[in-house]
This record gives sequence, structure tokens and C-alpha cells, in this order.
Amino acid sequence: MADKYDVILIGAGMSGLAAGIRLAQYDKRVLLLERHYLWGGLNSFYKRRGRIFDVGLHALTNFAPRGRRGVPLTKLLRQLRIRHEDLQLGEQRYSEIAFPSERLRFSNEFALFESEIARAFPTEVDGFRRLTSAIFEYDSFAPADPDVLARKVLSEYLREPLLIEMLMLPMCYYGSAIPGDIAWYQFAILFKSFYDEGFARPEGGIRPLLDILVKRYKSLGGELRMKSGVAEILRTGCGDSQRAAGVRLDSGEELLADQILSSAGFAPTMEMCGAEMARKVRPTDRGQLSFNETVIVTDKPPLTFGNYGAAITFFNDCETFAYSSPDPGVWGIDTRSGVICSPNNYAAKEPLKEGWMRFTALANAEHWEQLAAGPREEYESHKYAASQAFLDSAARFAPDPRPFEIDRDAFTPHTIRRFSGHPRGAVYGAPNKRLDGTTDLPGLFLMGTDQGLLGVVGAMLSGISMANRHSLQPTA
Repeated sequence: MADKYDVILIGAGMSGLAAGIRLAQYDKRVLLLERHYLWGGLNSFYKRRGRIFDVGLHALTNFAPRGRRGVPLTKLLRQLRIRHEDLQLGEQRYSEIAFPSERLRFSNEFALFESEIARAFPTEVDGFRRLTSAIFEYDSFAPADPDVLARKVLSEYLREPLLIEMLMLPMCYYGSAIPGDIAWYQFAILFKSFYDEGFARPEGGIRPLLDILVKRYKSLGGELRMKSGVAEILRTGCGDSQRAAGVRLDSGEELLADQILSSAGFAPTMEMCGAEMARKVRPTDRGQLSFNETVIVTDKPPLTFGNYGAAITFFNDCETFAYSSPDPGVWGIDTRSGVICSPNNYAAKEPLKEGWMRFTALANAEHWEQLAAGPREEYESHKYAASQAFLDSAARFAPDPRPFEIDRDAFTPHTIRRFSGHPRGAVYGAPNKRLDGTTDLPGLFLMGTDQGLLGVVGAMLSGISMANRHSLQPTA
């Protein structure tokens, strides 16, 4: 007879690990399944040539000092019963939004960003203050208007087009699944997490944070199976009385459960339920946006070779910002805008001995999948050439690390799809979110990117909130 669990969790990313911890705290029999051989999902790590490379982690947004009440990080730690000091978070020096005619700096103190707005856009001070008040008063975690888009709202408060573009740039790159815009409630979440809370980085990168989560989960009796992909979600009953009953693994093994929480995304999850459920998937249920990323390791920190102290630079090479999957073109990426990140520019008890810079560009998923289907040498050669083209563009906004380069690695939408399971390598999932986590199949719920919360902290809160709402409500 197949094993029976209270809850099966699909995907050992941030949302799955957090949901697993939360459920195990209440003595639920929980099984966490992961197709990959490493946990972390979109925020993981890998080893190349003796170095540990982070995947996904530019910053842990929503930073808050120990003891600050009413903010996401404090709520997260309380729910998981993890100590703030265990995270070993180092704060950013500063970050910036860079356009050809203007730069805006921000840090973990809101006053800096407010003063930068006043300096660069003095006529917008009153409008920006009204915008800020509206954001802080808005319940972005339970929005009454989830379909409202940010550009429309920003235009009601601000008259300067450049300021609107500068505000949109980082929010889209760090959370939007919608080409050209972002949901207003997500803009509000990110605005608070960027400017009122701030950026930090776990000492040693993402791996120590993942180790904390996995150790906590296992210590509570949670079961974790790696290299255990789900081929099918099993159902019981017939017609309208069907409900989720368990899973069939790629190996053919069947496992039963009272509930299933999936972080695989809405469309892939429905496709696991069979053809009838898969037919309910709409175009807006599939993600469209993905990225290329190049990591450069240098023989000295960026602050040394380029006087570069920013933790993150969001850049755009003209006065308007275009956010969409680029045409394939020559390189399959958009070189006009992007994100530059340096892990060296966070406070740390033990500073990194080498320099690290990460460069992120919008990418065309089909272009890279077609290349990956061909000869490996051509794919690798094209990946390198695309990285070079993007580095040429980024060098207008931050120092060029290539004269000091000692190592390099890069990944594409093909890599993201292969190791995370997200179709098209869609990092932020589908444009259409399901904030309550429900699906058309009773007993099956969503968590993670297609549920709607953002970032490392947001992903964990997604897992916690869905576990609380659907699995612990009667007893929590």
C-alpha cells in the first residue's frame, strides 16, 4: 500500500521549505519532493572550478534589523521560529537606479531615497510624498484591486515621465511577470521592501540560509526527497466530486496525501492533473519573461578597481524603459537595460577575498532553447558572445570587470527551465496570479511565484501563508 502523508509539497524552493517547516511544527506528516539534486529552486547554488556560485540571489530584500515589528522579515522569522542572528545578514552600502541623465541612490534608510527624489525632481516632492503615503497605507498583501497596474497609479501622483520610468525599472526587474508593467499591489510590496526596509545579503551567500531551512525542516521530522520529480497528481472521486489524492513520481512510485501544495506554477501543476485540467490553462497562466545572467569573478573587489560601492545598479540606456521578452536579434538578449550586482558591497564579518559582479539581462527563451537543442559548442560560444555584448552595455554604468577577470559563468532561460522546471525559464511565473492559492481541484493548492509574493522573503511567506490558510486553519 502507498505511503500516506498529511501534506505533500512539490518543489524544495524557498516556498516549499518554509511551508514544510511551518507544517512540521504542527506535527503534520509532511513530504517535500524535488526533481533537482539541490534544494533552493530559483535561489540555489552550484560549484564550478572550486567556487560556489549563487543562483538568483542578488539581495535579500525586506531587510529589517532585529526587533523591528510589523514587517515581513520579522513575521517570517517568528512563524518559522528562526533567530534573526542566525541569518548573518550584512546590509548594503547603497544601491542605485541609473539612467543616462540621472541617477538615484537608495540605502536601508528611506531618508536617502526621499532626499534623492527632492534633489533630482524638486517639482515632484509633494506628489512623491502623497504616493509614499498611499503605498504605506495600502494593504498590498490582501489587495482589493489585484488587477490594477502600477503605471496608471503612478501617473495619478507624478507628472515627470523620467521619474515614473526610474521607479518602474527596479520593480519590474525584481518581480514583474507582466510585460511593460507590474501589478500595483506588487509594486507596493517591492517599494516598501526596497526603500523602507532595504537590501541585505546572508554571509556566505544563499547556501548558509538554505542549510538553516533544511536543517530546521528535518529536525522537525519533515521528509525531503531529492531527484523525485512528480509525473502526475492523483485524483479520487469522479466528475465534480474529484479531489487531489496524492502523486505519482517519475519513477512510477505512488504516494498518497490529504493535501498537496505545489510551487511548480499554475500551468505545470494543472498539466500534472491530466488533459481535462490542462485545458483550463489560459495564455496568461504561462510566464513570458526570462533572463540571462553572467557572473564575473575578479582578482580584486570592485571598490578597489573601479571605486564601485553599489550593491545593485539598475540601469537603462535611454529615457524610457522597455520591459518585455526581446526579439531574438543577434544575441537573444536586451542590452538596453539590466541589473548589476556586487556581493562585495554588503557588510560582512569576513569580506569576500575575490571580486564578484553579476550581470542580468532580459532574454528571449525560444532563442536560447533552440540554441541549446543544437551543438553544445555553438550554444556555449553564443552564450559567451551575448555576455560580452551585455558587458559592453553595462560598462557605461559600472566599472568593467573584464580586465581583472579570473573566472566566469553564465546561464540562460534554458538553464533556468532545466533546473527549476519553470517553462520558458519564467522566473516570476505567470502574469495571472492566484492570491488565495486555490485551484479547480479540491485539496490542491499553489504557493510560490504563481501565488503572487516576491523575493526570497516573499517566497517563504507565500509557503507559510498557504500552509496556514489551507492546512492549519482549523488548528493554528
